[in-house]
Amino acid sequence: MKDTAIKLLLRTVIWSLILIVVTVIIVTVARLIQRNPVYFFQQVINGLQLGFVYALIALGYTMVYGVVRLINFAHGDVFMVGSFVSFYAITRYQLHLWPASIYYRIQGIIPTPEVLSQAPVWTTILGTVLVMLLSMVTCGFLNIIIERVAYKPLRNAPRIAALITAIGVSFFLEYFTALGFVFGPDYYTYVRPMPVIAWNIGGVAVSNILVVIIISTILLLVLLQYIVTRTKIGKAMRASAFDKPTARLMGINVDMIISFTFALGAIFAGAAGVLYAIAYPQIITFVGIRPGLKAFVAAVLGGIGNIPGAFVGSLIMGQAEAMTIGFFSVTLPGGEVLAGSTLRDAIVFAILILVFLTRPTGILGRREGEKA
Repeated sequence: MKDTAIKLLLRTVIWSLILIVVTVIIVTVARLIQRNPVYFFQQVINGLQLGFVYALIALGYTMVYGVVRLINFAHGDVFMVGSFVSFYAITRYQLHLWPASIYYRIQGIIPTPEVLSQAPVWTTILGTVLVMLLSMVTCGFLNIIIERVAYKPLRNAPRIAALITAIGVSFFLEYFTALGFVFGPDYYTYVRPMPVIAWNIGGVAVSNILVVIIISTILLLVLLQYIVTRTKIGKAMRASAFDKPTARLMGINVDMIISFTFALGAIFAGAAGVLYAIAYPQIITFVGIRPGLKAFVAAVLGGIGNIPGAFVGSLIMGQAEAMTIGFFSVTLPGGEVLAGSTLRDAIVFAILILVFLTRPTGILGRREGEKA
């Protein structure tokens, strides 16, 4: 009886704090809108752009955890490889110009740079899709190799061994690709495969990059949901996640399903790598660390292992980061001002701590027992 009363008291305190926080957020948002509505909605747009990119990365985390119960910390570095693959596909092989070049050659026109700059919009879209597909396929194969070499031998080992191995793979990818004969240690200015077009809507700048990111993320999310819920391999994924020994007895090749899950998660990371580089055109071999960690926080926030939860958590994380950059600053006793761009990572991980304290299963997650 005493334990029940204590639990009830703690639950009441927690929900009271949550109610207070929500009220403060609502009042703060109302004041920000009233003070400068254009700037506020511009930050909302910036948060949407970040959130949709985080969603593609978070889906890989949540799928792998749902089937293997492993947090693949190398996922952010697979995202980085996708950015670099698209970078070299554009700068060295001009892959984004292939559709326009073929289009003009069919018409008997020599595809000079001046001619290609006037190519129809559909060729630009198709060229961007080709670049993205190359990155997605490359990342998929890379993650299959990582799973086979690093994770499969530890399938029956304690989970801490697999977790440490994931961190080791992450460091390996970061520092190996930083070698001079791979990608190199320098920053690279990313060459966008399409021109940037901006529209002014009531003073708020909206670009075609945001439109491409939103459409791509929604299409891939719908595709993933279809694969998981409507296909045989999706049913096999759900069966393997629920009970691997029983799934094997039912004739499911669990090892193949796990490899497919890793590949599918990496495909989404590859797409996110291209979209992130298009939106923020500067890349380095360590570019995947922060987006990867924030996407992991988003997956936990939404409910790790839950696909819609990863999407919802990512949108929340994107808005939290954008609003912190735009409106949050702290003045220290010495007079030094910490801007929101400095504090955004602290706010993001503070959200992670609050989630673990108040609802460890996440917003859409369900409390369940550990499975083999």
